[in-house]
Amino acid sequence: MASILDEYEDSLYRSASVPPSRAAVGIPHSGYVNARLEKETPIFNKQRIDFTPPEKINSLVVSSNQLCMSLGKDTLLRIDLGKPDEPNQVELGRKDEAKVYKMFLDHTGSHLLIALNTSECLYLNRSVQKVRALSRWKGHLIESVGWNKFLGTETNTGPILVGTAQGQIYEAEISVSEGSLFSTNPDQYFRMVYVLEEESGPVPVCCLEIERGIEGKFFIIATTQKRLFQFVGKVAEGTEHQGFSSIFAMHADYLPSFREFPATFGFSEIAFYTPKLRSNPRSFAWMMGNGVLYGTLDYSRPDSILSEERVWVYPSDIDITVNKPISIVLTQFHFLLLLPDGVKAVCTLNGQIVFQDLFLEKFGTLTRMIKDPTVQQIWIHTEKVVFRYHVQRESRDVWKMYMNMNKFDLAKEYCKDRPECLDIVLAKEAEHCFQNKRYLESAKCYALTQNYFEEIALKFIEAKQEEALMEFLIKKLSNLKPSEKTQTTLLTTWLTELYLNWLGILEGDSSKRNLYLDTREKFRTFLGSPKNKDCLFNNRTSIYELLASHGDTEHMVYFAVIMQDYERVVAHHCQHDEYDEALSVLSRHRDEKLFYKFSPVLIQHIPKKVVDAWISMGSRLDARNLIPALVNYSQSASTQQINEAIRYMEFCVYQLEETQQAIHNYLLSLYALCRPDSLLSYLEQAGTNPNRIHYDLKYALRLCAEHGHHRACVHIYKVMELYEEAVDLALQVDVDLAKSCADLPEDDEELRKKLWLKIARHVVQEEKDVKKAMACLSSCALLKIEDVLPFFPDFVTIDHFKEAICNSLEDYNKHIEELKREMEEATQSAKRIREDIQEMRNKYGSVEPQEKCAACDFPLLNRPFYLFLCGHMFHYDCLLQAVFPNLPAYKQAKLEDLQKKLAAAVQPSKGHHRPKDADTASLGKGQQSREQIKADIDDIVAAECVYCGELMIRSIDKPFIDPQKYEEEMQSWL
Repeated sequence: MASILDEYEDSLYRSASVPPSRAAVGIPHSGYVNARLEKETPIFNKQRIDFTPPEKINSLVVSSNQLCMSLGKDTLLRIDLGKPDEPNQVELGRKDEAKVYKMFLDHTGSHLLIALNTSECLYLNRSVQKVRALSRWKGHLIESVGWNKFLGTETNTGPILVGTAQGQIYEAEISVSEGSLFSTNPDQYFRMVYVLEEESGPVPVCCLEIERGIEGKFFIIATTQKRLFQFVGKVAEGTEHQGFSSIFAMHADYLPSFREFPATFGFSEIAFYTPKLRSNPRSFAWMMGNGVLYGTLDYSRPDSILSEERVWVYPSDIDITVNKPISIVLTQFHFLLLLPDGVKAVCTLNGQIVFQDLFLEKFGTLTRMIKDPTVQQIWIHTEKVVFRYHVQRESRDVWKMYMNMNKFDLAKEYCKDRPECLDIVLAKEAEHCFQNKRYLESAKCYALTQNYFEEIALKFIEAKQEEALMEFLIKKLSNLKPSEKTQTTLLTTWLTELYLNWLGILEGDSSKRNLYLDTREKFRTFLGSPKNKDCLFNNRTSIYELLASHGDTEHMVYFAVIMQDYERVVAHHCQHDEYDEALSVLSRHRDEKLFYKFSPVLIQHIPKKVVDAWISMGSRLDARNLIPALVNYSQSASTQQINEAIRYMEFCVYQLEETQQAIHNYLLSLYALCRPDSLLSYLEQAGTNPNRIHYDLKYALRLCAEHGHHRACVHIYKVMELYEEAVDLALQVDVDLAKSCADLPEDDEELRKKLWLKIARHVVQEEKDVKKAMACLSSCALLKIEDVLPFFPDFVTIDHFKEAICNSLEDYNKHIEELKREMEEATQSAKRIREDIQEMRNKYGSVEPQEKCAACDFPLLNRPFYLFLCGHMFHYDCLLQAVFPNLPAYKQAKLEDLQKKLAAAVQPSKGHHRPKDADTASLGKGQQSREQIKADIDDIVAAECVYCGELMIRSIDKPFIDPQKYEEEMQSWL
């Protein structure tokens, strides 16, 4: 194990590119460069708005990128932050001394409520320029508004809640008619639903919030100076427009649940954090006299949605009597307090102040801080300056806080995009688990870190935690890249060794049987993992050696199956006499080479099953490669067992229709050895055509002769056309068999007669049966009594074959009479032919001057011509042109030769002067030769009419137009 560890350490150093000096001294190496190239911007980045108000700012509200501020006594400025260069100014139109007390803007940025210090309230819609007084609201100093985020639209607020300075909660609804704006009062109704009280009586309703949970449940949060009330109730589906009166009615007789703190500085304020637009808030922060109560919101709770509550107590530098907080806003991980001279940001995870920002006195007294929930921007204003905070990467250091709180899952969630931080968290979590003896969890975390491999491995080894070490190695192996082959090989080998050690320990302990089975399953999963397949395959020799060294044959076979090393599996089964299992593996994987290799062993023990497996493989197996196994088996087996070999050979011959000579020869040898009856039927079924017989005739003949199968030998002689040998051997078996052989040479009467004489000689001389000899004469028409007589002994009397002699004489007489008749018929035929020839010599035909050649349609008498009995007439050259292409090649050559001779005979002689008599003789000889040549040409050309003779019949399948001239002919018709 130590050597494997050292090897892996060396390879890790090489792959990680760590300087040798660092590695030598064991400096922890995280694998990341933790350097900041530029100064990181703060989470809360303040920006002063380039805006100088003409009058002092009384109030400012922002929502959905819509900003509204009250300037001076009678001016309202509206700015769409998407178009900041197009501000809109609206006059309130008040002539009295009324001042703006507070403003409230809904979540859509459409509905603006302006509360005046004269207990009046004005309304302004984003789409209009005119402010409208809400008459039903008169007489109430508005402290808070709970907007309906579920039913509110740009023209209708839906049912909303309104809190007053006298502790009253009213339900109201404001609607704007799109057709004729303000044709009616915008406030639809204004009715009281509840009164909030403390010990001293009614107190101002500082804040109102409406949230909807699951299953139609609504949560209403209302705060006073010291108390936080929760009203919980269900609103029937479809009745949401009827308001929240039913929820408050449930608490008419008893107080709702509330949280109370003793101290107060005259008011309180609650802030919420909503992660996404149109979703429910996830956390809250309530600023009151004793500090800030903050936590999360759990909508699944039945009575109170406040969860994980904590109180942040004001530090010593915040005195609620001198510099009490003014406002609070809540972000995902911080709440910000607005103090008279600046801002403090407190982390909600650990309660630490992480940010402070002081404002110069020249800007004036800080008035209010608000947050736009849709764009997560924070606004602060004094009477003459407006500031904006951008929240940038608020979660950048959250992972560190969660890590220090041992909330590692949350820490990893917030640094998953920062691998250098994630590595730190994983290392801390691993160390934490290790210290708490949660070794398996520690191993999983360590495997994901960039810490030195050898340090972690030695740590688990020293703690004697092999199971955790295995888990660490498995995770480390799964994280390796495909290119890290050396590390993969080392880890795979080490894990195999650890698994085998652990299995060896557990197997001997019966009390840990379940753990053994579970570990065995994990080991098999490890061996069969697709990720490890290539590595295990490349190093299978080492794995086999490890398995063998531990004597774990079970997993050796399992591993061999995974590696598809079926040869090893089958060999293992054969070595342990598990022949059925070996054959099962062969049959399942159907590898032809393995069948060839192991069949000699298997057939010795389970011949029938092996043959069944061969047959199931069908044509995939080459039976020639199995013959050695069968030969070896048949030499040492009984006749009954040899039948299995015959069964497979018959399958190959009759089912697979094998034609290989070796297969047929081997089947012949088996038949000759054990099944003589099947031998003859096989030979007869193979036929008598030597070209279609697949066995070796000479081998078969020798084999049958060695085993004394004479009938089979006779059949083979017949196939080889050795009829004399066939008859000689057949006479030793059966005369009838010999007779069947004697009639086979049908085209050679002389041989047939010789064979029948052999049979007759055998019958007379060996069997001495005169009657049977006479029967031979009747069986073969070629034999005569005179052919057989020399075979009879001298003492045989004529009485035995008198009848045969008489029959023979009668045959001779018949034959003589038949010859006489044929001679007379021949004489008559010759006479008729002579008469026909004489008649033909005197036959002639007449040709009219206007007759034309049947081929060229020109006048016939212009050139030499032929006249046929059928009436067709042709010029000599036309007939020659029609006949020549259809003549056989030899006749074409002869015709060309005759034409050359005829042309030479016509030419006058150009030799020396000869005597007149000599010239005359020569001329006579030449004329006679020319006439003979012309006659020969006529015999070829004019043998028959080209239109009426056989030539026309033979040309019936020829096309009218020569294919080579078809295109030319077709074009001529266009």
